[in-house]
Amino acid sequence: MKKKGWFSLEKIKGISKNQLFIGGLAGILLLIIAMPADTDKNKEQNMPEKESSEKTEQGAENKISYGRELERKLEQILGEMEGVGKVEVMITLKDDGERILDKDITRSSQEVSEEDGTVKRNTRESQYQEETVFSKETENGQPFVAKETTPQIEGVLVVAEGGENAKTVKNISDAVLALFPVEVHKIKVVKMN
Repeated sequence: MKKKGWFSLEKIKGISKNQLFIGGLAGILLLIIAMPADTDKNKEQNMPEKESSEKTEQGAENKISYGRELERKLEQILGEMEGVGKVEVMITLKDDGERILDKDITRSSQEVSEEDGTVKRNTRESQYQEETVFSKETENGQPFVAKETTPQIEGVLVVAEGGENAKTVKNISDAVLALFPVEVHKIKVVKMN
């Protein structure tokens, strides 16, 4: 007597065509689900990481250059004041500022009322779509910036030759308060060696 295996023609003959069709579809579905999804989604996920690191580096450079420019201007102004003498300034910033991009916003809503004898149904559907507006003047199509805020100042340190004179220190503090939106206790004026 022959030993029957798990696969034999006799078993296939007992299965209907519908069952074979359903089994084949299930097999194909399992293959599709098991396939790795290395599509454009992975590429899109990798792109923002590079762009965000570039934007972070660019933001840090802008912050540094903005801070240095403020320091240079403040040193120049304070150096012209009576009794201050030679002066050096350090300004610390809270953040990198903010760039608000212009967006093209599309909103739509639809309400449908159906009445079927004794049953009344209301269906409400709304859609919201937002797209960044890009400039067509440049090759890369840079996003159009609607509003840009400068970095906020955290504190100001002034080292001045006239830093031992109380009147000079008060004049320096008042000048810094007039120029920058910073709290009085975050301004420090000291005497230069």
